[in-house]
Amino acid sequence: MANGDFQKTPLFRKKFKSCVVNFEDEYFYQHPGFNPVSIYKALKQNITSGEVKRGGSTLTQQVIRLSRKGQSRTYFEKIKELLPATRLELRYSKETILVYYASYAPFGGNVVGLDAASWRYFNRDANELSWSESATLAVLPNAPSLIYPGKNQEKLLEKRNRLLKKLLNKQIIDRLTYELSIAEDLPQKPYPLPQRAPHLLQKVSKTHAGERVRTTINTKLQQQTNTIVFNHHQLLKQNEIYNISVLVLDVKTRQVLSYVGNAPTDKAHQKDVDIINKPRSTGSILKPFLYAAMLDAGDLLPNTLIPDVPSQFGNYAPQNYNKTFDGAVPASRALSRSLNVPAVRMLQDFGLDRFHHYLKALELKDITYDANHYGLSLILGGAESNLWDLCKSYANFSSTLNHFNETSSEYFSNEFCEPTFLASESIDFGKKTSEKTLFDAASIYLTYESLKKVNRPEGDENWEFYDDSKQIAWKTGTSFGFRDAWAIGTTKEYVVGVWVGNADGEGRPGLVGVQTAAPILFDVFDVLPNSPWFDRPFDDMRDIEICAKSGYRANENCDEVLQQFVQMSGLKTKPCPYHRRVHLDENEWHQVNSSCEAINKMTHKSWFVLPPLMEFYYKIKNPFYKPLPPFRKDCIATATTSMQFIYPKASSTIFLPKDFDGKTNALILKVAHSKP
Repeated sequence: MANGDFQKTPLFRKKFKSCVVNFEDEYFYQHPGFNPVSIYKALKQNITSGEVKRGGSTLTQQVIRLSRKGQSRTYFEKIKELLPATRLELRYSKETILVYYASYAPFGGNVVGLDAASWRYFNRDANELSWSESATLAVLPNAPSLIYPGKNQEKLLEKRNRLLKKLLNKQIIDRLTYELSIAEDLPQKPYPLPQRAPHLLQKVSKTHAGERVRTTINTKLQQQTNTIVFNHHQLLKQNEIYNISVLVLDVKTRQVLSYVGNAPTDKAHQKDVDIINKPRSTGSILKPFLYAAMLDAGDLLPNTLIPDVPSQFGNYAPQNYNKTFDGAVPASRALSRSLNVPAVRMLQDFGLDRFHHYLKALELKDITYDANHYGLSLILGGAESNLWDLCKSYANFSSTLNHFNETSSEYFSNEFCEPTFLASESIDFGKKTSEKTLFDAASIYLTYESLKKVNRPEGDENWEFYDDSKQIAWKTGTSFGFRDAWAIGTTKEYVVGVWVGNADGEGRPGLVGVQTAAPILFDVFDVLPNSPWFDRPFDDMRDIEICAKSGYRANENCDEVLQQFVQMSGLKTKPCPYHRRVHLDENEWHQVNSSCEAINKMTHKSWFVLPPLMEFYYKIKNPFYKPLPPFRKDCIATATTSMQFIYPKASSTIFLPKDFDGKTNALILKVAHSKP
């Protein structure tokens, strides 16, 4: 406990203070650390009686004795305590010395400190103790053995009532309070200590064993989060899903506000395991990082069309969750819908090693192998990470965006830093700089704009129709085999992360991010204060013309153009490749060229044309898509690609098994053609 005023510490309890001073050391505020009169009286009485009847130690001397653990209580040892006691008085205030005493005094059994004793014997915070209860605790350090239930009740009662009588005589309490206090019963049984954040306690004890530590935990929020986790655990365990972890961070201070390492399950389901820092398969939770990286690098605009077609990369053939394909989908929608095939294609285009470098820069400690070890499955859960690192990354992104808008469009050199759970620590974000730390503010903002549109869990679908609804950028993830369910969300001020699953790795049907983790995420956000949406970082964006149908930069052939603010690096993206100028007859029913039609009779028009394979699936989901008209029969058609293989892909190796009769099975080909 650092030096400070007693009234400002969480240990300041007015009733206990009055009780302990009047019981242990009436002249506490007058003596310099030891009381010669008390020492003389104690020595005289003890010599006269032939045994120890009275102690002459002050509260200051007792603090010194508590710090010298295991020393015998002899006259010689008491003399040795005098000099340190005087030094303690010179160095610290009286109130701080009381803090030390209340923090380290023994209260019977293995109970040390006022707060622990208050919960152990009265099942409440020390702030809520009555005069009788405070007096009971004040007399205990003098004789800790008196508290054992069923023993020494008369001696303890006599000591307590004698102290209460003293308080009455000194007019510290009135007659009615005294009568009510002596009528109160003594504690008859010990209560279990409150378990608000037991897993954080484990974490703190590893590095601060034996120290009194004040954490950043918000007590009210922690209790609310514990209740939310308890309620969801009661439902999930019916499906044999037993473990939950939740982490809440303050974006501005990077402090841990709530830390739930595990659900209140039982030992058979690893209730004591802190899952927040344990590596688990990431599922789709890394997809926003890839999207932001591609925006930042200028490889993508927010709504650039990404192919969503059957794809095979060597022996790897990713599938979307619903087993269907859109043909082509805007990148932002692919992210908000968490489509797997577009994500893998984006990773292949961006570069596996390149993306792996970004993940290492984010300090995701559980990504320990090189890029080739993970392959393209890296983006779909082929790697492992933990809730701490993932929440930290989202907090760093949000803080980057906030700082950029709050300063003169500047970044901080130490933006990507570790959160803290110690109240004594404050985060140093480093120096201001014009250079981005990892991703620029515009790329982060555009990523969050996409994540804001993620479909909410059942029962919360209509959030956007309410004026006071919270805008949250959030993402879910589900690992292969339904072993891990993730949900991480951020607002301008808070980050909430949730993991749900089984600590032993057992998968369960229905263990899906949006069904199990997301409801917990939104329940936690519901008890957090409202937070405004992020400000648009205009200084890092440019207003350009975008092709409405393809999401690329508009070229001269784009017939529908939108003005859109994009990231600065988006200026170097390529123009739309899907619009081209075509020549039609007067009725616009057929394509023509100079071999069959006079130029002055041709209609020249811009047309949105997708490759055959993309077109094959795209037109199923987009009924207003118009395929390119065929050439008129009397025209000499120019060569165009009208067919693409769905299966097998180029360079694939196909093995054809034989039946029991020795006949080789046939090869089934699947082809998409622009002409049905």
